[in-house]
Amino acid sequence: MIYSLFFLPEVEEDAIAGYAWYENKAKGLGEEFLRLFYAFASEIKRHPLLYPKVYKHFRRRLLKRFPYAIYFKIERHNIVIYGLFHCARNPLSLEKELAGRPKRT
Repeated sequence: MIYSLFFLPEVEEDAIAGYAWYENKAKGLGEEFLRLFYAFASEIKRHPLLYPKVYKHFRRRLLKRFPYAIYFKIERHNIVIYGLFHCARNPLSLEKELAGRPKRT
């Protein structure tokens, strides 16, 4: 099946925050963080069922090298990225934030 890929607007904020943190640690590290994020998002589009459901219908793809995860849903023929979160976050607060993010219109 061919899927289309969509990002909620909040994901851009998640990515920028991660970029800024890593770029502050070492020049170029933020760029590597973004490169991996977009590469893995593209991989999710090709093979979304490879990744486990972790909360209701949300699936998770872990980033290599960085302790972050991409949270997404399969909605008909679309892959919708709902969040990019640090893995050290409390799972209960993460579930609450995912549930509170608006659905794509």
